[in-house]
Amino acid sequence: MKLTDNVLRSFRVAKVFRENSDKINCFDFSPNGETVISSSDDDSIVLYDCQEGKPKRTLYSKKYGVDLIRYTHAANTVVYSSNKIDDTIRYLSLHDNKYIRYFPGHTKRVVALSMSPVDDTFISGSLDKTIRLWDLRSPNCQGLMHLQGKPVCSFDPEGLIFAAGVNSEMVKLYDLRSFDKGPFATFKMQYDRTCEWTGLKFSNDGKLILISTNGGFIRLIDAFKGAVLHTFGGYNNSKAVTLEASFTPDSQFIMIGSEDGKIHVWNGESGMKVAVLDGKHTGPITCLQFNPKFMTFASACSNMAFWLPTIDD
Repeated sequence: MKLTDNVLRSFRVAKVFRENSDKINCFDFSPNGETVISSSDDDSIVLYDCQEGKPKRTLYSKKYGVDLIRYTHAANTVVYSSNKIDDTIRYLSLHDNKYIRYFPGHTKRVVALSMSPVDDTFISGSLDKTIRLWDLRSPNCQGLMHLQGKPVCSFDPEGLIFAAGVNSEMVKLYDLRSFDKGPFATFKMQYDRTCEWTGLKFSNDGKLILISTNGGFIRLIDAFKGAVLHTFGGYNNSKAVTLEASFTPDSQFIMIGSEDGKIHVWNGESGMKVAVLDGKHTGPITCLQFNPKFMTFASACSNMAFWLPTIDD
């Protein structure tokens, strides 16, 4: 089944889970699309089975809290950042709920966490104005970059380069093997003092970069030339909430939630809005991602919703 405008318009909430007593901070699909793991301000980590459409188990991180969470390539392991006590990143085995390793270094909250798509490398960006490069096999930071401001960062789909959005006005591209030589490309954007950049993602085909903000717009830029292709707006975000924007796996569509529980979808090529879907969420949709392998996506406020298409084109 191929994603088209009509298929996207047909998506409806198939299931809603109320496992959390506070907002969901982050979630991540496993690379095979079979499970999704979420983190919440209630200090819980909830694992869902996407095929059966039900929660599998809940783990707690009461002492440290849990903010950003990402699957690693090994089955049943995650890395996550904390929102209590310290800013150490933790590597957790879900299988026996034991920590495998700690990654200390950041001195302020971690605001970006990205796993390499190809190996055991991951990067983290923090309000301490640094990006750190790590390897799951070693507690020691493998590389450190000092920046001018708050960073957002992500690997490209090949895992060869990573992009850093700095100070809400510049995108810098680094070669992973020689990042200490500085960026090989820098794209300067028009600075908008009304909002901050809150996220950066590559499309799966590697051609596009999506910049999300805590304002009322998101930007789609050409990953090679840095030109702004489209600015998408028209969704509600009056309280400067961090709303996650995502690509569909085919790189064709861009979607974001809003503070009023609706999801807005645009065609990345034409820039046209193709759908507004009502998730009936009780709060702002802070997390939104498409499943990497199956025709389903998830959205979250303090509830988690799984969506399915109601037509088959």
